[in-house]
Amino acid sequence: MAQNLYGPRVRVGNWNEDAYLEEELMKDFLEKRDKGQLLIQRNRRLKECLLRPTQLSVSGDGYVHSGDKVMLMNLDHPETQADLFLRGDLSLCLTPDEIRAHLSDKFEVPCGLSAAPTKIPVGRNTFIILSADGEATGPALRYGQNFRLGMTGGFEDKMVYLSSDHRTLLRSSKRSWLQEVYLTDEVSYLNCWRAAFPDPQLRLEYEGGPVPANAKVLISHCHTGRGLAAHRHLFLRTCFGKEAEVAAHTHLDAHRVEKPQNHWVLVTGSPRKSSPSMLHLPRPPAEATCAPGRAAEPGAGDTPGAPSP
Repeated sequence: MAQNLYGPRVRVGNWNEDAYLEEELMKDFLEKRDKGQLLIQRNRRLKECLLRPTQLSVSGDGYVHSGDKVMLMNLDHPETQADLFLRGDLSLCLTPDEIRAHLSDKFEVPCGLSAAPTKIPVGRNTFIILSADGEATGPALRYGQNFRLGMTGGFEDKMVYLSSDHRTLLRSSKRSWLQEVYLTDEVSYLNCWRAAFPDPQLRLEYEGGPVPANAKVLISHCHTGRGLAAHRHLFLRTCFGKEAEVAAHTHLDAHRVEKPQNHWVLVTGSPRKSSPSMLHLPRPPAEATCAPGRAAEPGAGDTPGAPSP
């Protein structure tokens, strides 16, 4: 009968080549680890830059100025289109491609956007108000004035701009198939946006007036006329978790008034060191005890410098 003549110490096959191959793979791994070229290291550096805490601009007169660093927040509101939706205040955030984020330590352009449930200013949700006509930083932003929203994403040598364009068969938002919103480094008219007062009955009276900070405004695209909207009922799976889709579309109710999906707040920094933004400050007693109907109005509250209706 045939007997097994091989013991546990017998080496078979290309054992010498396999041993050298393992050594080369280990040397290559250690070399890439020392140089920081591993995929996990690149992804970690990218997330560190995007999640690096930032300092928002503090508004001294209650208005938003060119050059200010702000967050774009869509405040919490009940969603009527679906039973399952993302609750809480959502901030407009940069969202790199999940596959490309593991291959590079910098985000590639064009880059997507999403609405994330966070109130802390970091690199991925801090925008810079830029004048569209190249004016110096300092003047207050006004209703009806063209402006750009720039972002560095936590990198010092990079600047991308919030942009949009008409929907095509090859380019649209991922879930709703509406007009896409993205970030690009090309400066063009597609980067221009315009702020408007939420109440349509008072919109013409506020035209040309300064835009107040930490108050609801409408942000519409100059080229297409579509409003920036957050779709809480349409979820996106990103490398930062579950977030909501952002698109350019004007949602109107039966009275031809923009819905809360199109309401945004330009959040500025807090003068208190313990609060990163004005959203973390407690509400004033007068605002907390105001009538429920008046608090629900889009333009309710005293706006500094606004004309009387």
